[in-house]
Amino acid sequence: MSTPQTKFQQLLRELFQFDCADLDFGIYRIMNFKRAIIERFISEDLPRLVNDELNKGALAAQSQATQELEAARKKVLEALGEDALDADGNLAEKYRETKAGREYLVAQERARYAKGRHALETAIYNHLYSFFSRYWQDGDFISKRRYSKKERYAIPYNGEEVYLYWANHDQYYVKTGEYFTDYTWKAPNGVTVHFKLKAADVEQNNIKGERRFFLPRLDEITWDANASTLTIPFEFRPLTQEEQSTYGQRNQQEAIITEALEKIPKRLPKNAPEALAALIAEKRRTDGTAVTLLEHHLRQYTRRNTSDFFIHKDLKGFLSRELDFYLKNEVLNLEEMEAAGEGLAEGWFQLMRLIKRIGLIIIEFLAQIENFQKMLWEKKKFITEAFYVITVGNIPETFYPEIAENEAQWEEWKKILAIDTLPQDLLSGNCQTPEGRIAFLKAHPSLPLDTRHFSPDFTDRLLASFDDLDEMTDGLLIHSENWQALNLLQEKYRERVKCVYIDPPYNSQTTEILYKNSYKHSSWLTLIANRLGLSSHFETKEGCHIIAIDENEQERLGLLLERQFPNHARICVSIIHNKKGIQGDYFSYNHDFAYFCIAPGLPETNGKPIPQDEWEYMNLRKWGRESERHTAKNCFYPIYVQGGEIVGFGEVSPDDFHPLSSNVVVDKRKGIVAVYPVDSQGVERKWRYSRQSVEQIRHLLKVYVTKSGEIQILKARDRSLLKTVWDDPRYIAGDFGTRWLTDLGLKISEDLYPKSVFTVQDCVFAISDQTTVVLDYFAGSGTTGHAVINLNREDGGRRKFILVEMADYFETVLLTRLKKVTFSPEWKEGKPKRVATAEEAERGPRIIKVIRLESYEDALNNLLPSEESSGQVALQFEDYLLKYMLQWETRKSETLLNVEKISKPFDYCLHIYRDGETRVQKVDLTETFNYLIGLDVAKRQVLDNNGRYYLIYRGATREGKSTVVIWRETAGWTEEDYKRDRDFVAKHKFTEGADVIYVNGDSLIPGAQALEGVFKAKMFAGVEG
Repeated sequence: MSTPQTKFQQLLRELFQFDCADLDFGIYRIMNFKRAIIERFISEDLPRLVNDELNKGALAAQSQATQELEAARKKVLEALGEDALDADGNLAEKYRETKAGREYLVAQERARYAKGRHALETAIYNHLYSFFSRYWQDGDFISKRRYSKKERYAIPYNGEEVYLYWANHDQYYVKTGEYFTDYTWKAPNGVTVHFKLKAADVEQNNIKGERRFFLPRLDEITWDANASTLTIPFEFRPLTQEEQSTYGQRNQQEAIITEALEKIPKRLPKNAPEALAALIAEKRRTDGTAVTLLEHHLRQYTRRNTSDFFIHKDLKGFLSRELDFYLKNEVLNLEEMEAAGEGLAEGWFQLMRLIKRIGLIIIEFLAQIENFQKMLWEKKKFITEAFYVITVGNIPETFYPEIAENEAQWEEWKKILAIDTLPQDLLSGNCQTPEGRIAFLKAHPSLPLDTRHFSPDFTDRLLASFDDLDEMTDGLLIHSENWQALNLLQEKYRERVKCVYIDPPYNSQTTEILYKNSYKHSSWLTLIANRLGLSSHFETKEGCHIIAIDENEQERLGLLLERQFPNHARICVSIIHNKKGIQGDYFSYNHDFAYFCIAPGLPETNGKPIPQDEWEYMNLRKWGRESERHTAKNCFYPIYVQGGEIVGFGEVSPDDFHPLSSNVVVDKRKGIVAVYPVDSQGVERKWRYSRQSVEQIRHLLKVYVTKSGEIQILKARDRSLLKTVWDDPRYIAGDFGTRWLTDLGLKISEDLYPKSVFTVQDCVFAISDQTTVVLDYFAGSGTTGHAVINLNREDGGRRKFILVEMADYFETVLLTRLKKVTFSPEWKEGKPKRVATAEEAERGPRIIKVIRLESYEDALNNLLPSEESSGQVALQFEDYLLKYMLQWETRKSETLLNVEKISKPFDYCLHIYRDGETRVQKVDLTETFNYLIGLDVAKRQVLDNNGRYYLIYRGATREGKSTVVIWRETAGWTEEDYKRDRDFVAKHKFTEGADVIYVNGDSLIPGAQALEGVFKAKMFAGVEG
């Protein structure tokens, strides 16, 4: 029979996920390591704490009073008979003056409002259960802020005119739907069962939106008797046509599981009875029903890999505040206290102190587990791979013979660029001979070379040939969950991105994100708000966020943007993208929306061109709101005029310089006048363009002299203002989105509607200049990168793009698309219609850098408890806290940066999920460190010092400090080795002129500092936004 105590103990076991005790990966591995301590707390320490408290103070006096009343009651019944007391315990009037009656009345008065021991114990456990169960929901603590018993919930409102709030606002939305890792559990008989994800053998449709399922590879089940390990491989892929017929159109994963439960036991080797026993052993559910361990874990496995979840940003703070509220509103009953009198008040407060003490102990314990997961989520993730796509026209011709000999590269060009269909002659080259291939390379400078096809030595020499590597890099592609990518890019790209364009999930029926229970819109808002919170720090002072959306979340997105960008202008543009429309309940929707969130520093948008003879002019000097000098100091500078023409621009004026008027003669003999943005009242205002950007619009400026003789600077409006409804055939998604991918030869699913490349192109153009950095962290099929390439080819700009995508079509669609459009601007049926012109090749991407990041699941699965922590003893209850010590105990896990292994930086490894399976893989510490410190790499060199490999980066940080980073393998070095290291660095002048010198490990290099401390500090630095 369940009691309040056992009911609360069962809830605690659920909170600490005791039902997952047989799982052996990630956070479960660490929790299992401490499960005995938690169980001792639940089953022994908790009851003892309650019992000890009930044995002292006012609560003990209350228990004693109720016991004395019970003794007096029995005495009355024995001495005076059954009729002496009624059903409510009231003494009959005729017995009040008897000795037993008087003793009973005294005991009754003393025990009035007092609670017996059992009632007190019941109240304590019921209150604890009521408090913790109200916030726990399907594995997450949901932030329901309590207000009162009647109105129930409150929001943290601070007097705003309009306030947006949603249930999950103080949590991280952890997107896991595209990362699938292995799963291990142990059966009671000691057998380890391993579900291992393998790459699918069938061709996958690599486009977002295609449903995929877990299917066991029954023929590849293996049993290792020596290790008592059963391995069951799985694929995660779309169903074949035959499988679609077998499993039906609905609940396919359930049908697959049902079939697997029947077939897997039959496929076990006959000499493996232990393996069969492990699979068919019973698992008791919380509702009392039993299933086999195989069924339990199959459902856990599929659910774990297809459900997103949340991590609380401040679980301790939230639960602690709510516990205080609960005690004041649910435990402290003022009416009962007033009736009971002051004599029992101390008992109430003792009860509250006990509930609070136990509650805070549990909260501290839960918060440590949550904070550990938060720390892993916020940790900057390692770069697990970095490679480059470089157009051959930007590669020195000394490399061409090696390129001509690389069959893997030529096979890729044939496969994705169809180069074998192009004309081959004396001028364009013949791909069948080395000499012909070299001629082909020279004739096709837009060919994209992928460094993965070449040796590390080739790549090292090629990258070393560039004198400003990052300046030459026009595109950065990141294969990663987007929050993690933004987190890593913080230091390098803060305030450097002028245009953020994203096309997030619309949360419509066909693009619904995974969410908890009924929190569909709250989960979506959390997903978007988490990421906008980071990307907002990337904006320049003239920056803009553009967010595509449809009617499903348009209103909520508008409120979120007002909250996130309170000082930005927000314009919602309607874009006709489907002439026929999509059928709704009452209307047919034929448009999407694009929100433009424009920073105050952007002077104007770029509209459609106006013929020069129709140009209208306006004063370059700003007026009205936000027009005064102090609002943008870099917009106050002189423009020099001579003979009615602009002859130059001066530098930004010092803060203490104040011209007497708008016109200051600087050279009377030559007639040169400095014009400042000072109005007729003498108020210092600002130019509409900063000093850094004004020269780009010089062709639009002209000198104007007023009737009073004042020289003013006017700027032409050469483009019309943008309208809020965009209706152009080029924006039709089917014609210029889907069809573009089809023309490129890329497979797409029928329910995918990629944006028209012209829609994105015009959005980016509207708020960018020719050197803008464009960021898209919902990159999808790569339309934004395609649009930037098109814009650069049109106007000769050098805009750069950063694209982030986590899906498995990153390689086969996004990267392949950009390689194709880099090579040729026009395609049909998967083949180039023509080669790029010399100008198009010159204006196309020079270098595209590609990096992949460690995932959150990779970080979890690389956790291992430190051996020396295995003997840790739980802290005593009197210490108030029951510490988990997770960070200490896992400090040597590679995912947390094991500094002891940086002596071999080029061999640092993690278990990484990639290409359908988990494997041990080297990670790129050197590239990771560059992003952590925000290094703009100018030069990357590799040198050999008598067999010792050196990798040196030289560049500048955001603060403009010249920085050198030196990596080498130092394991086993002696003092003589360090001296030789110092002399080698000095000989090659690696550190000459550097403000900061980083080196891995110890060194004798003058001025050098060990990078390990910086690496760890930056990796675990706090998160902005």
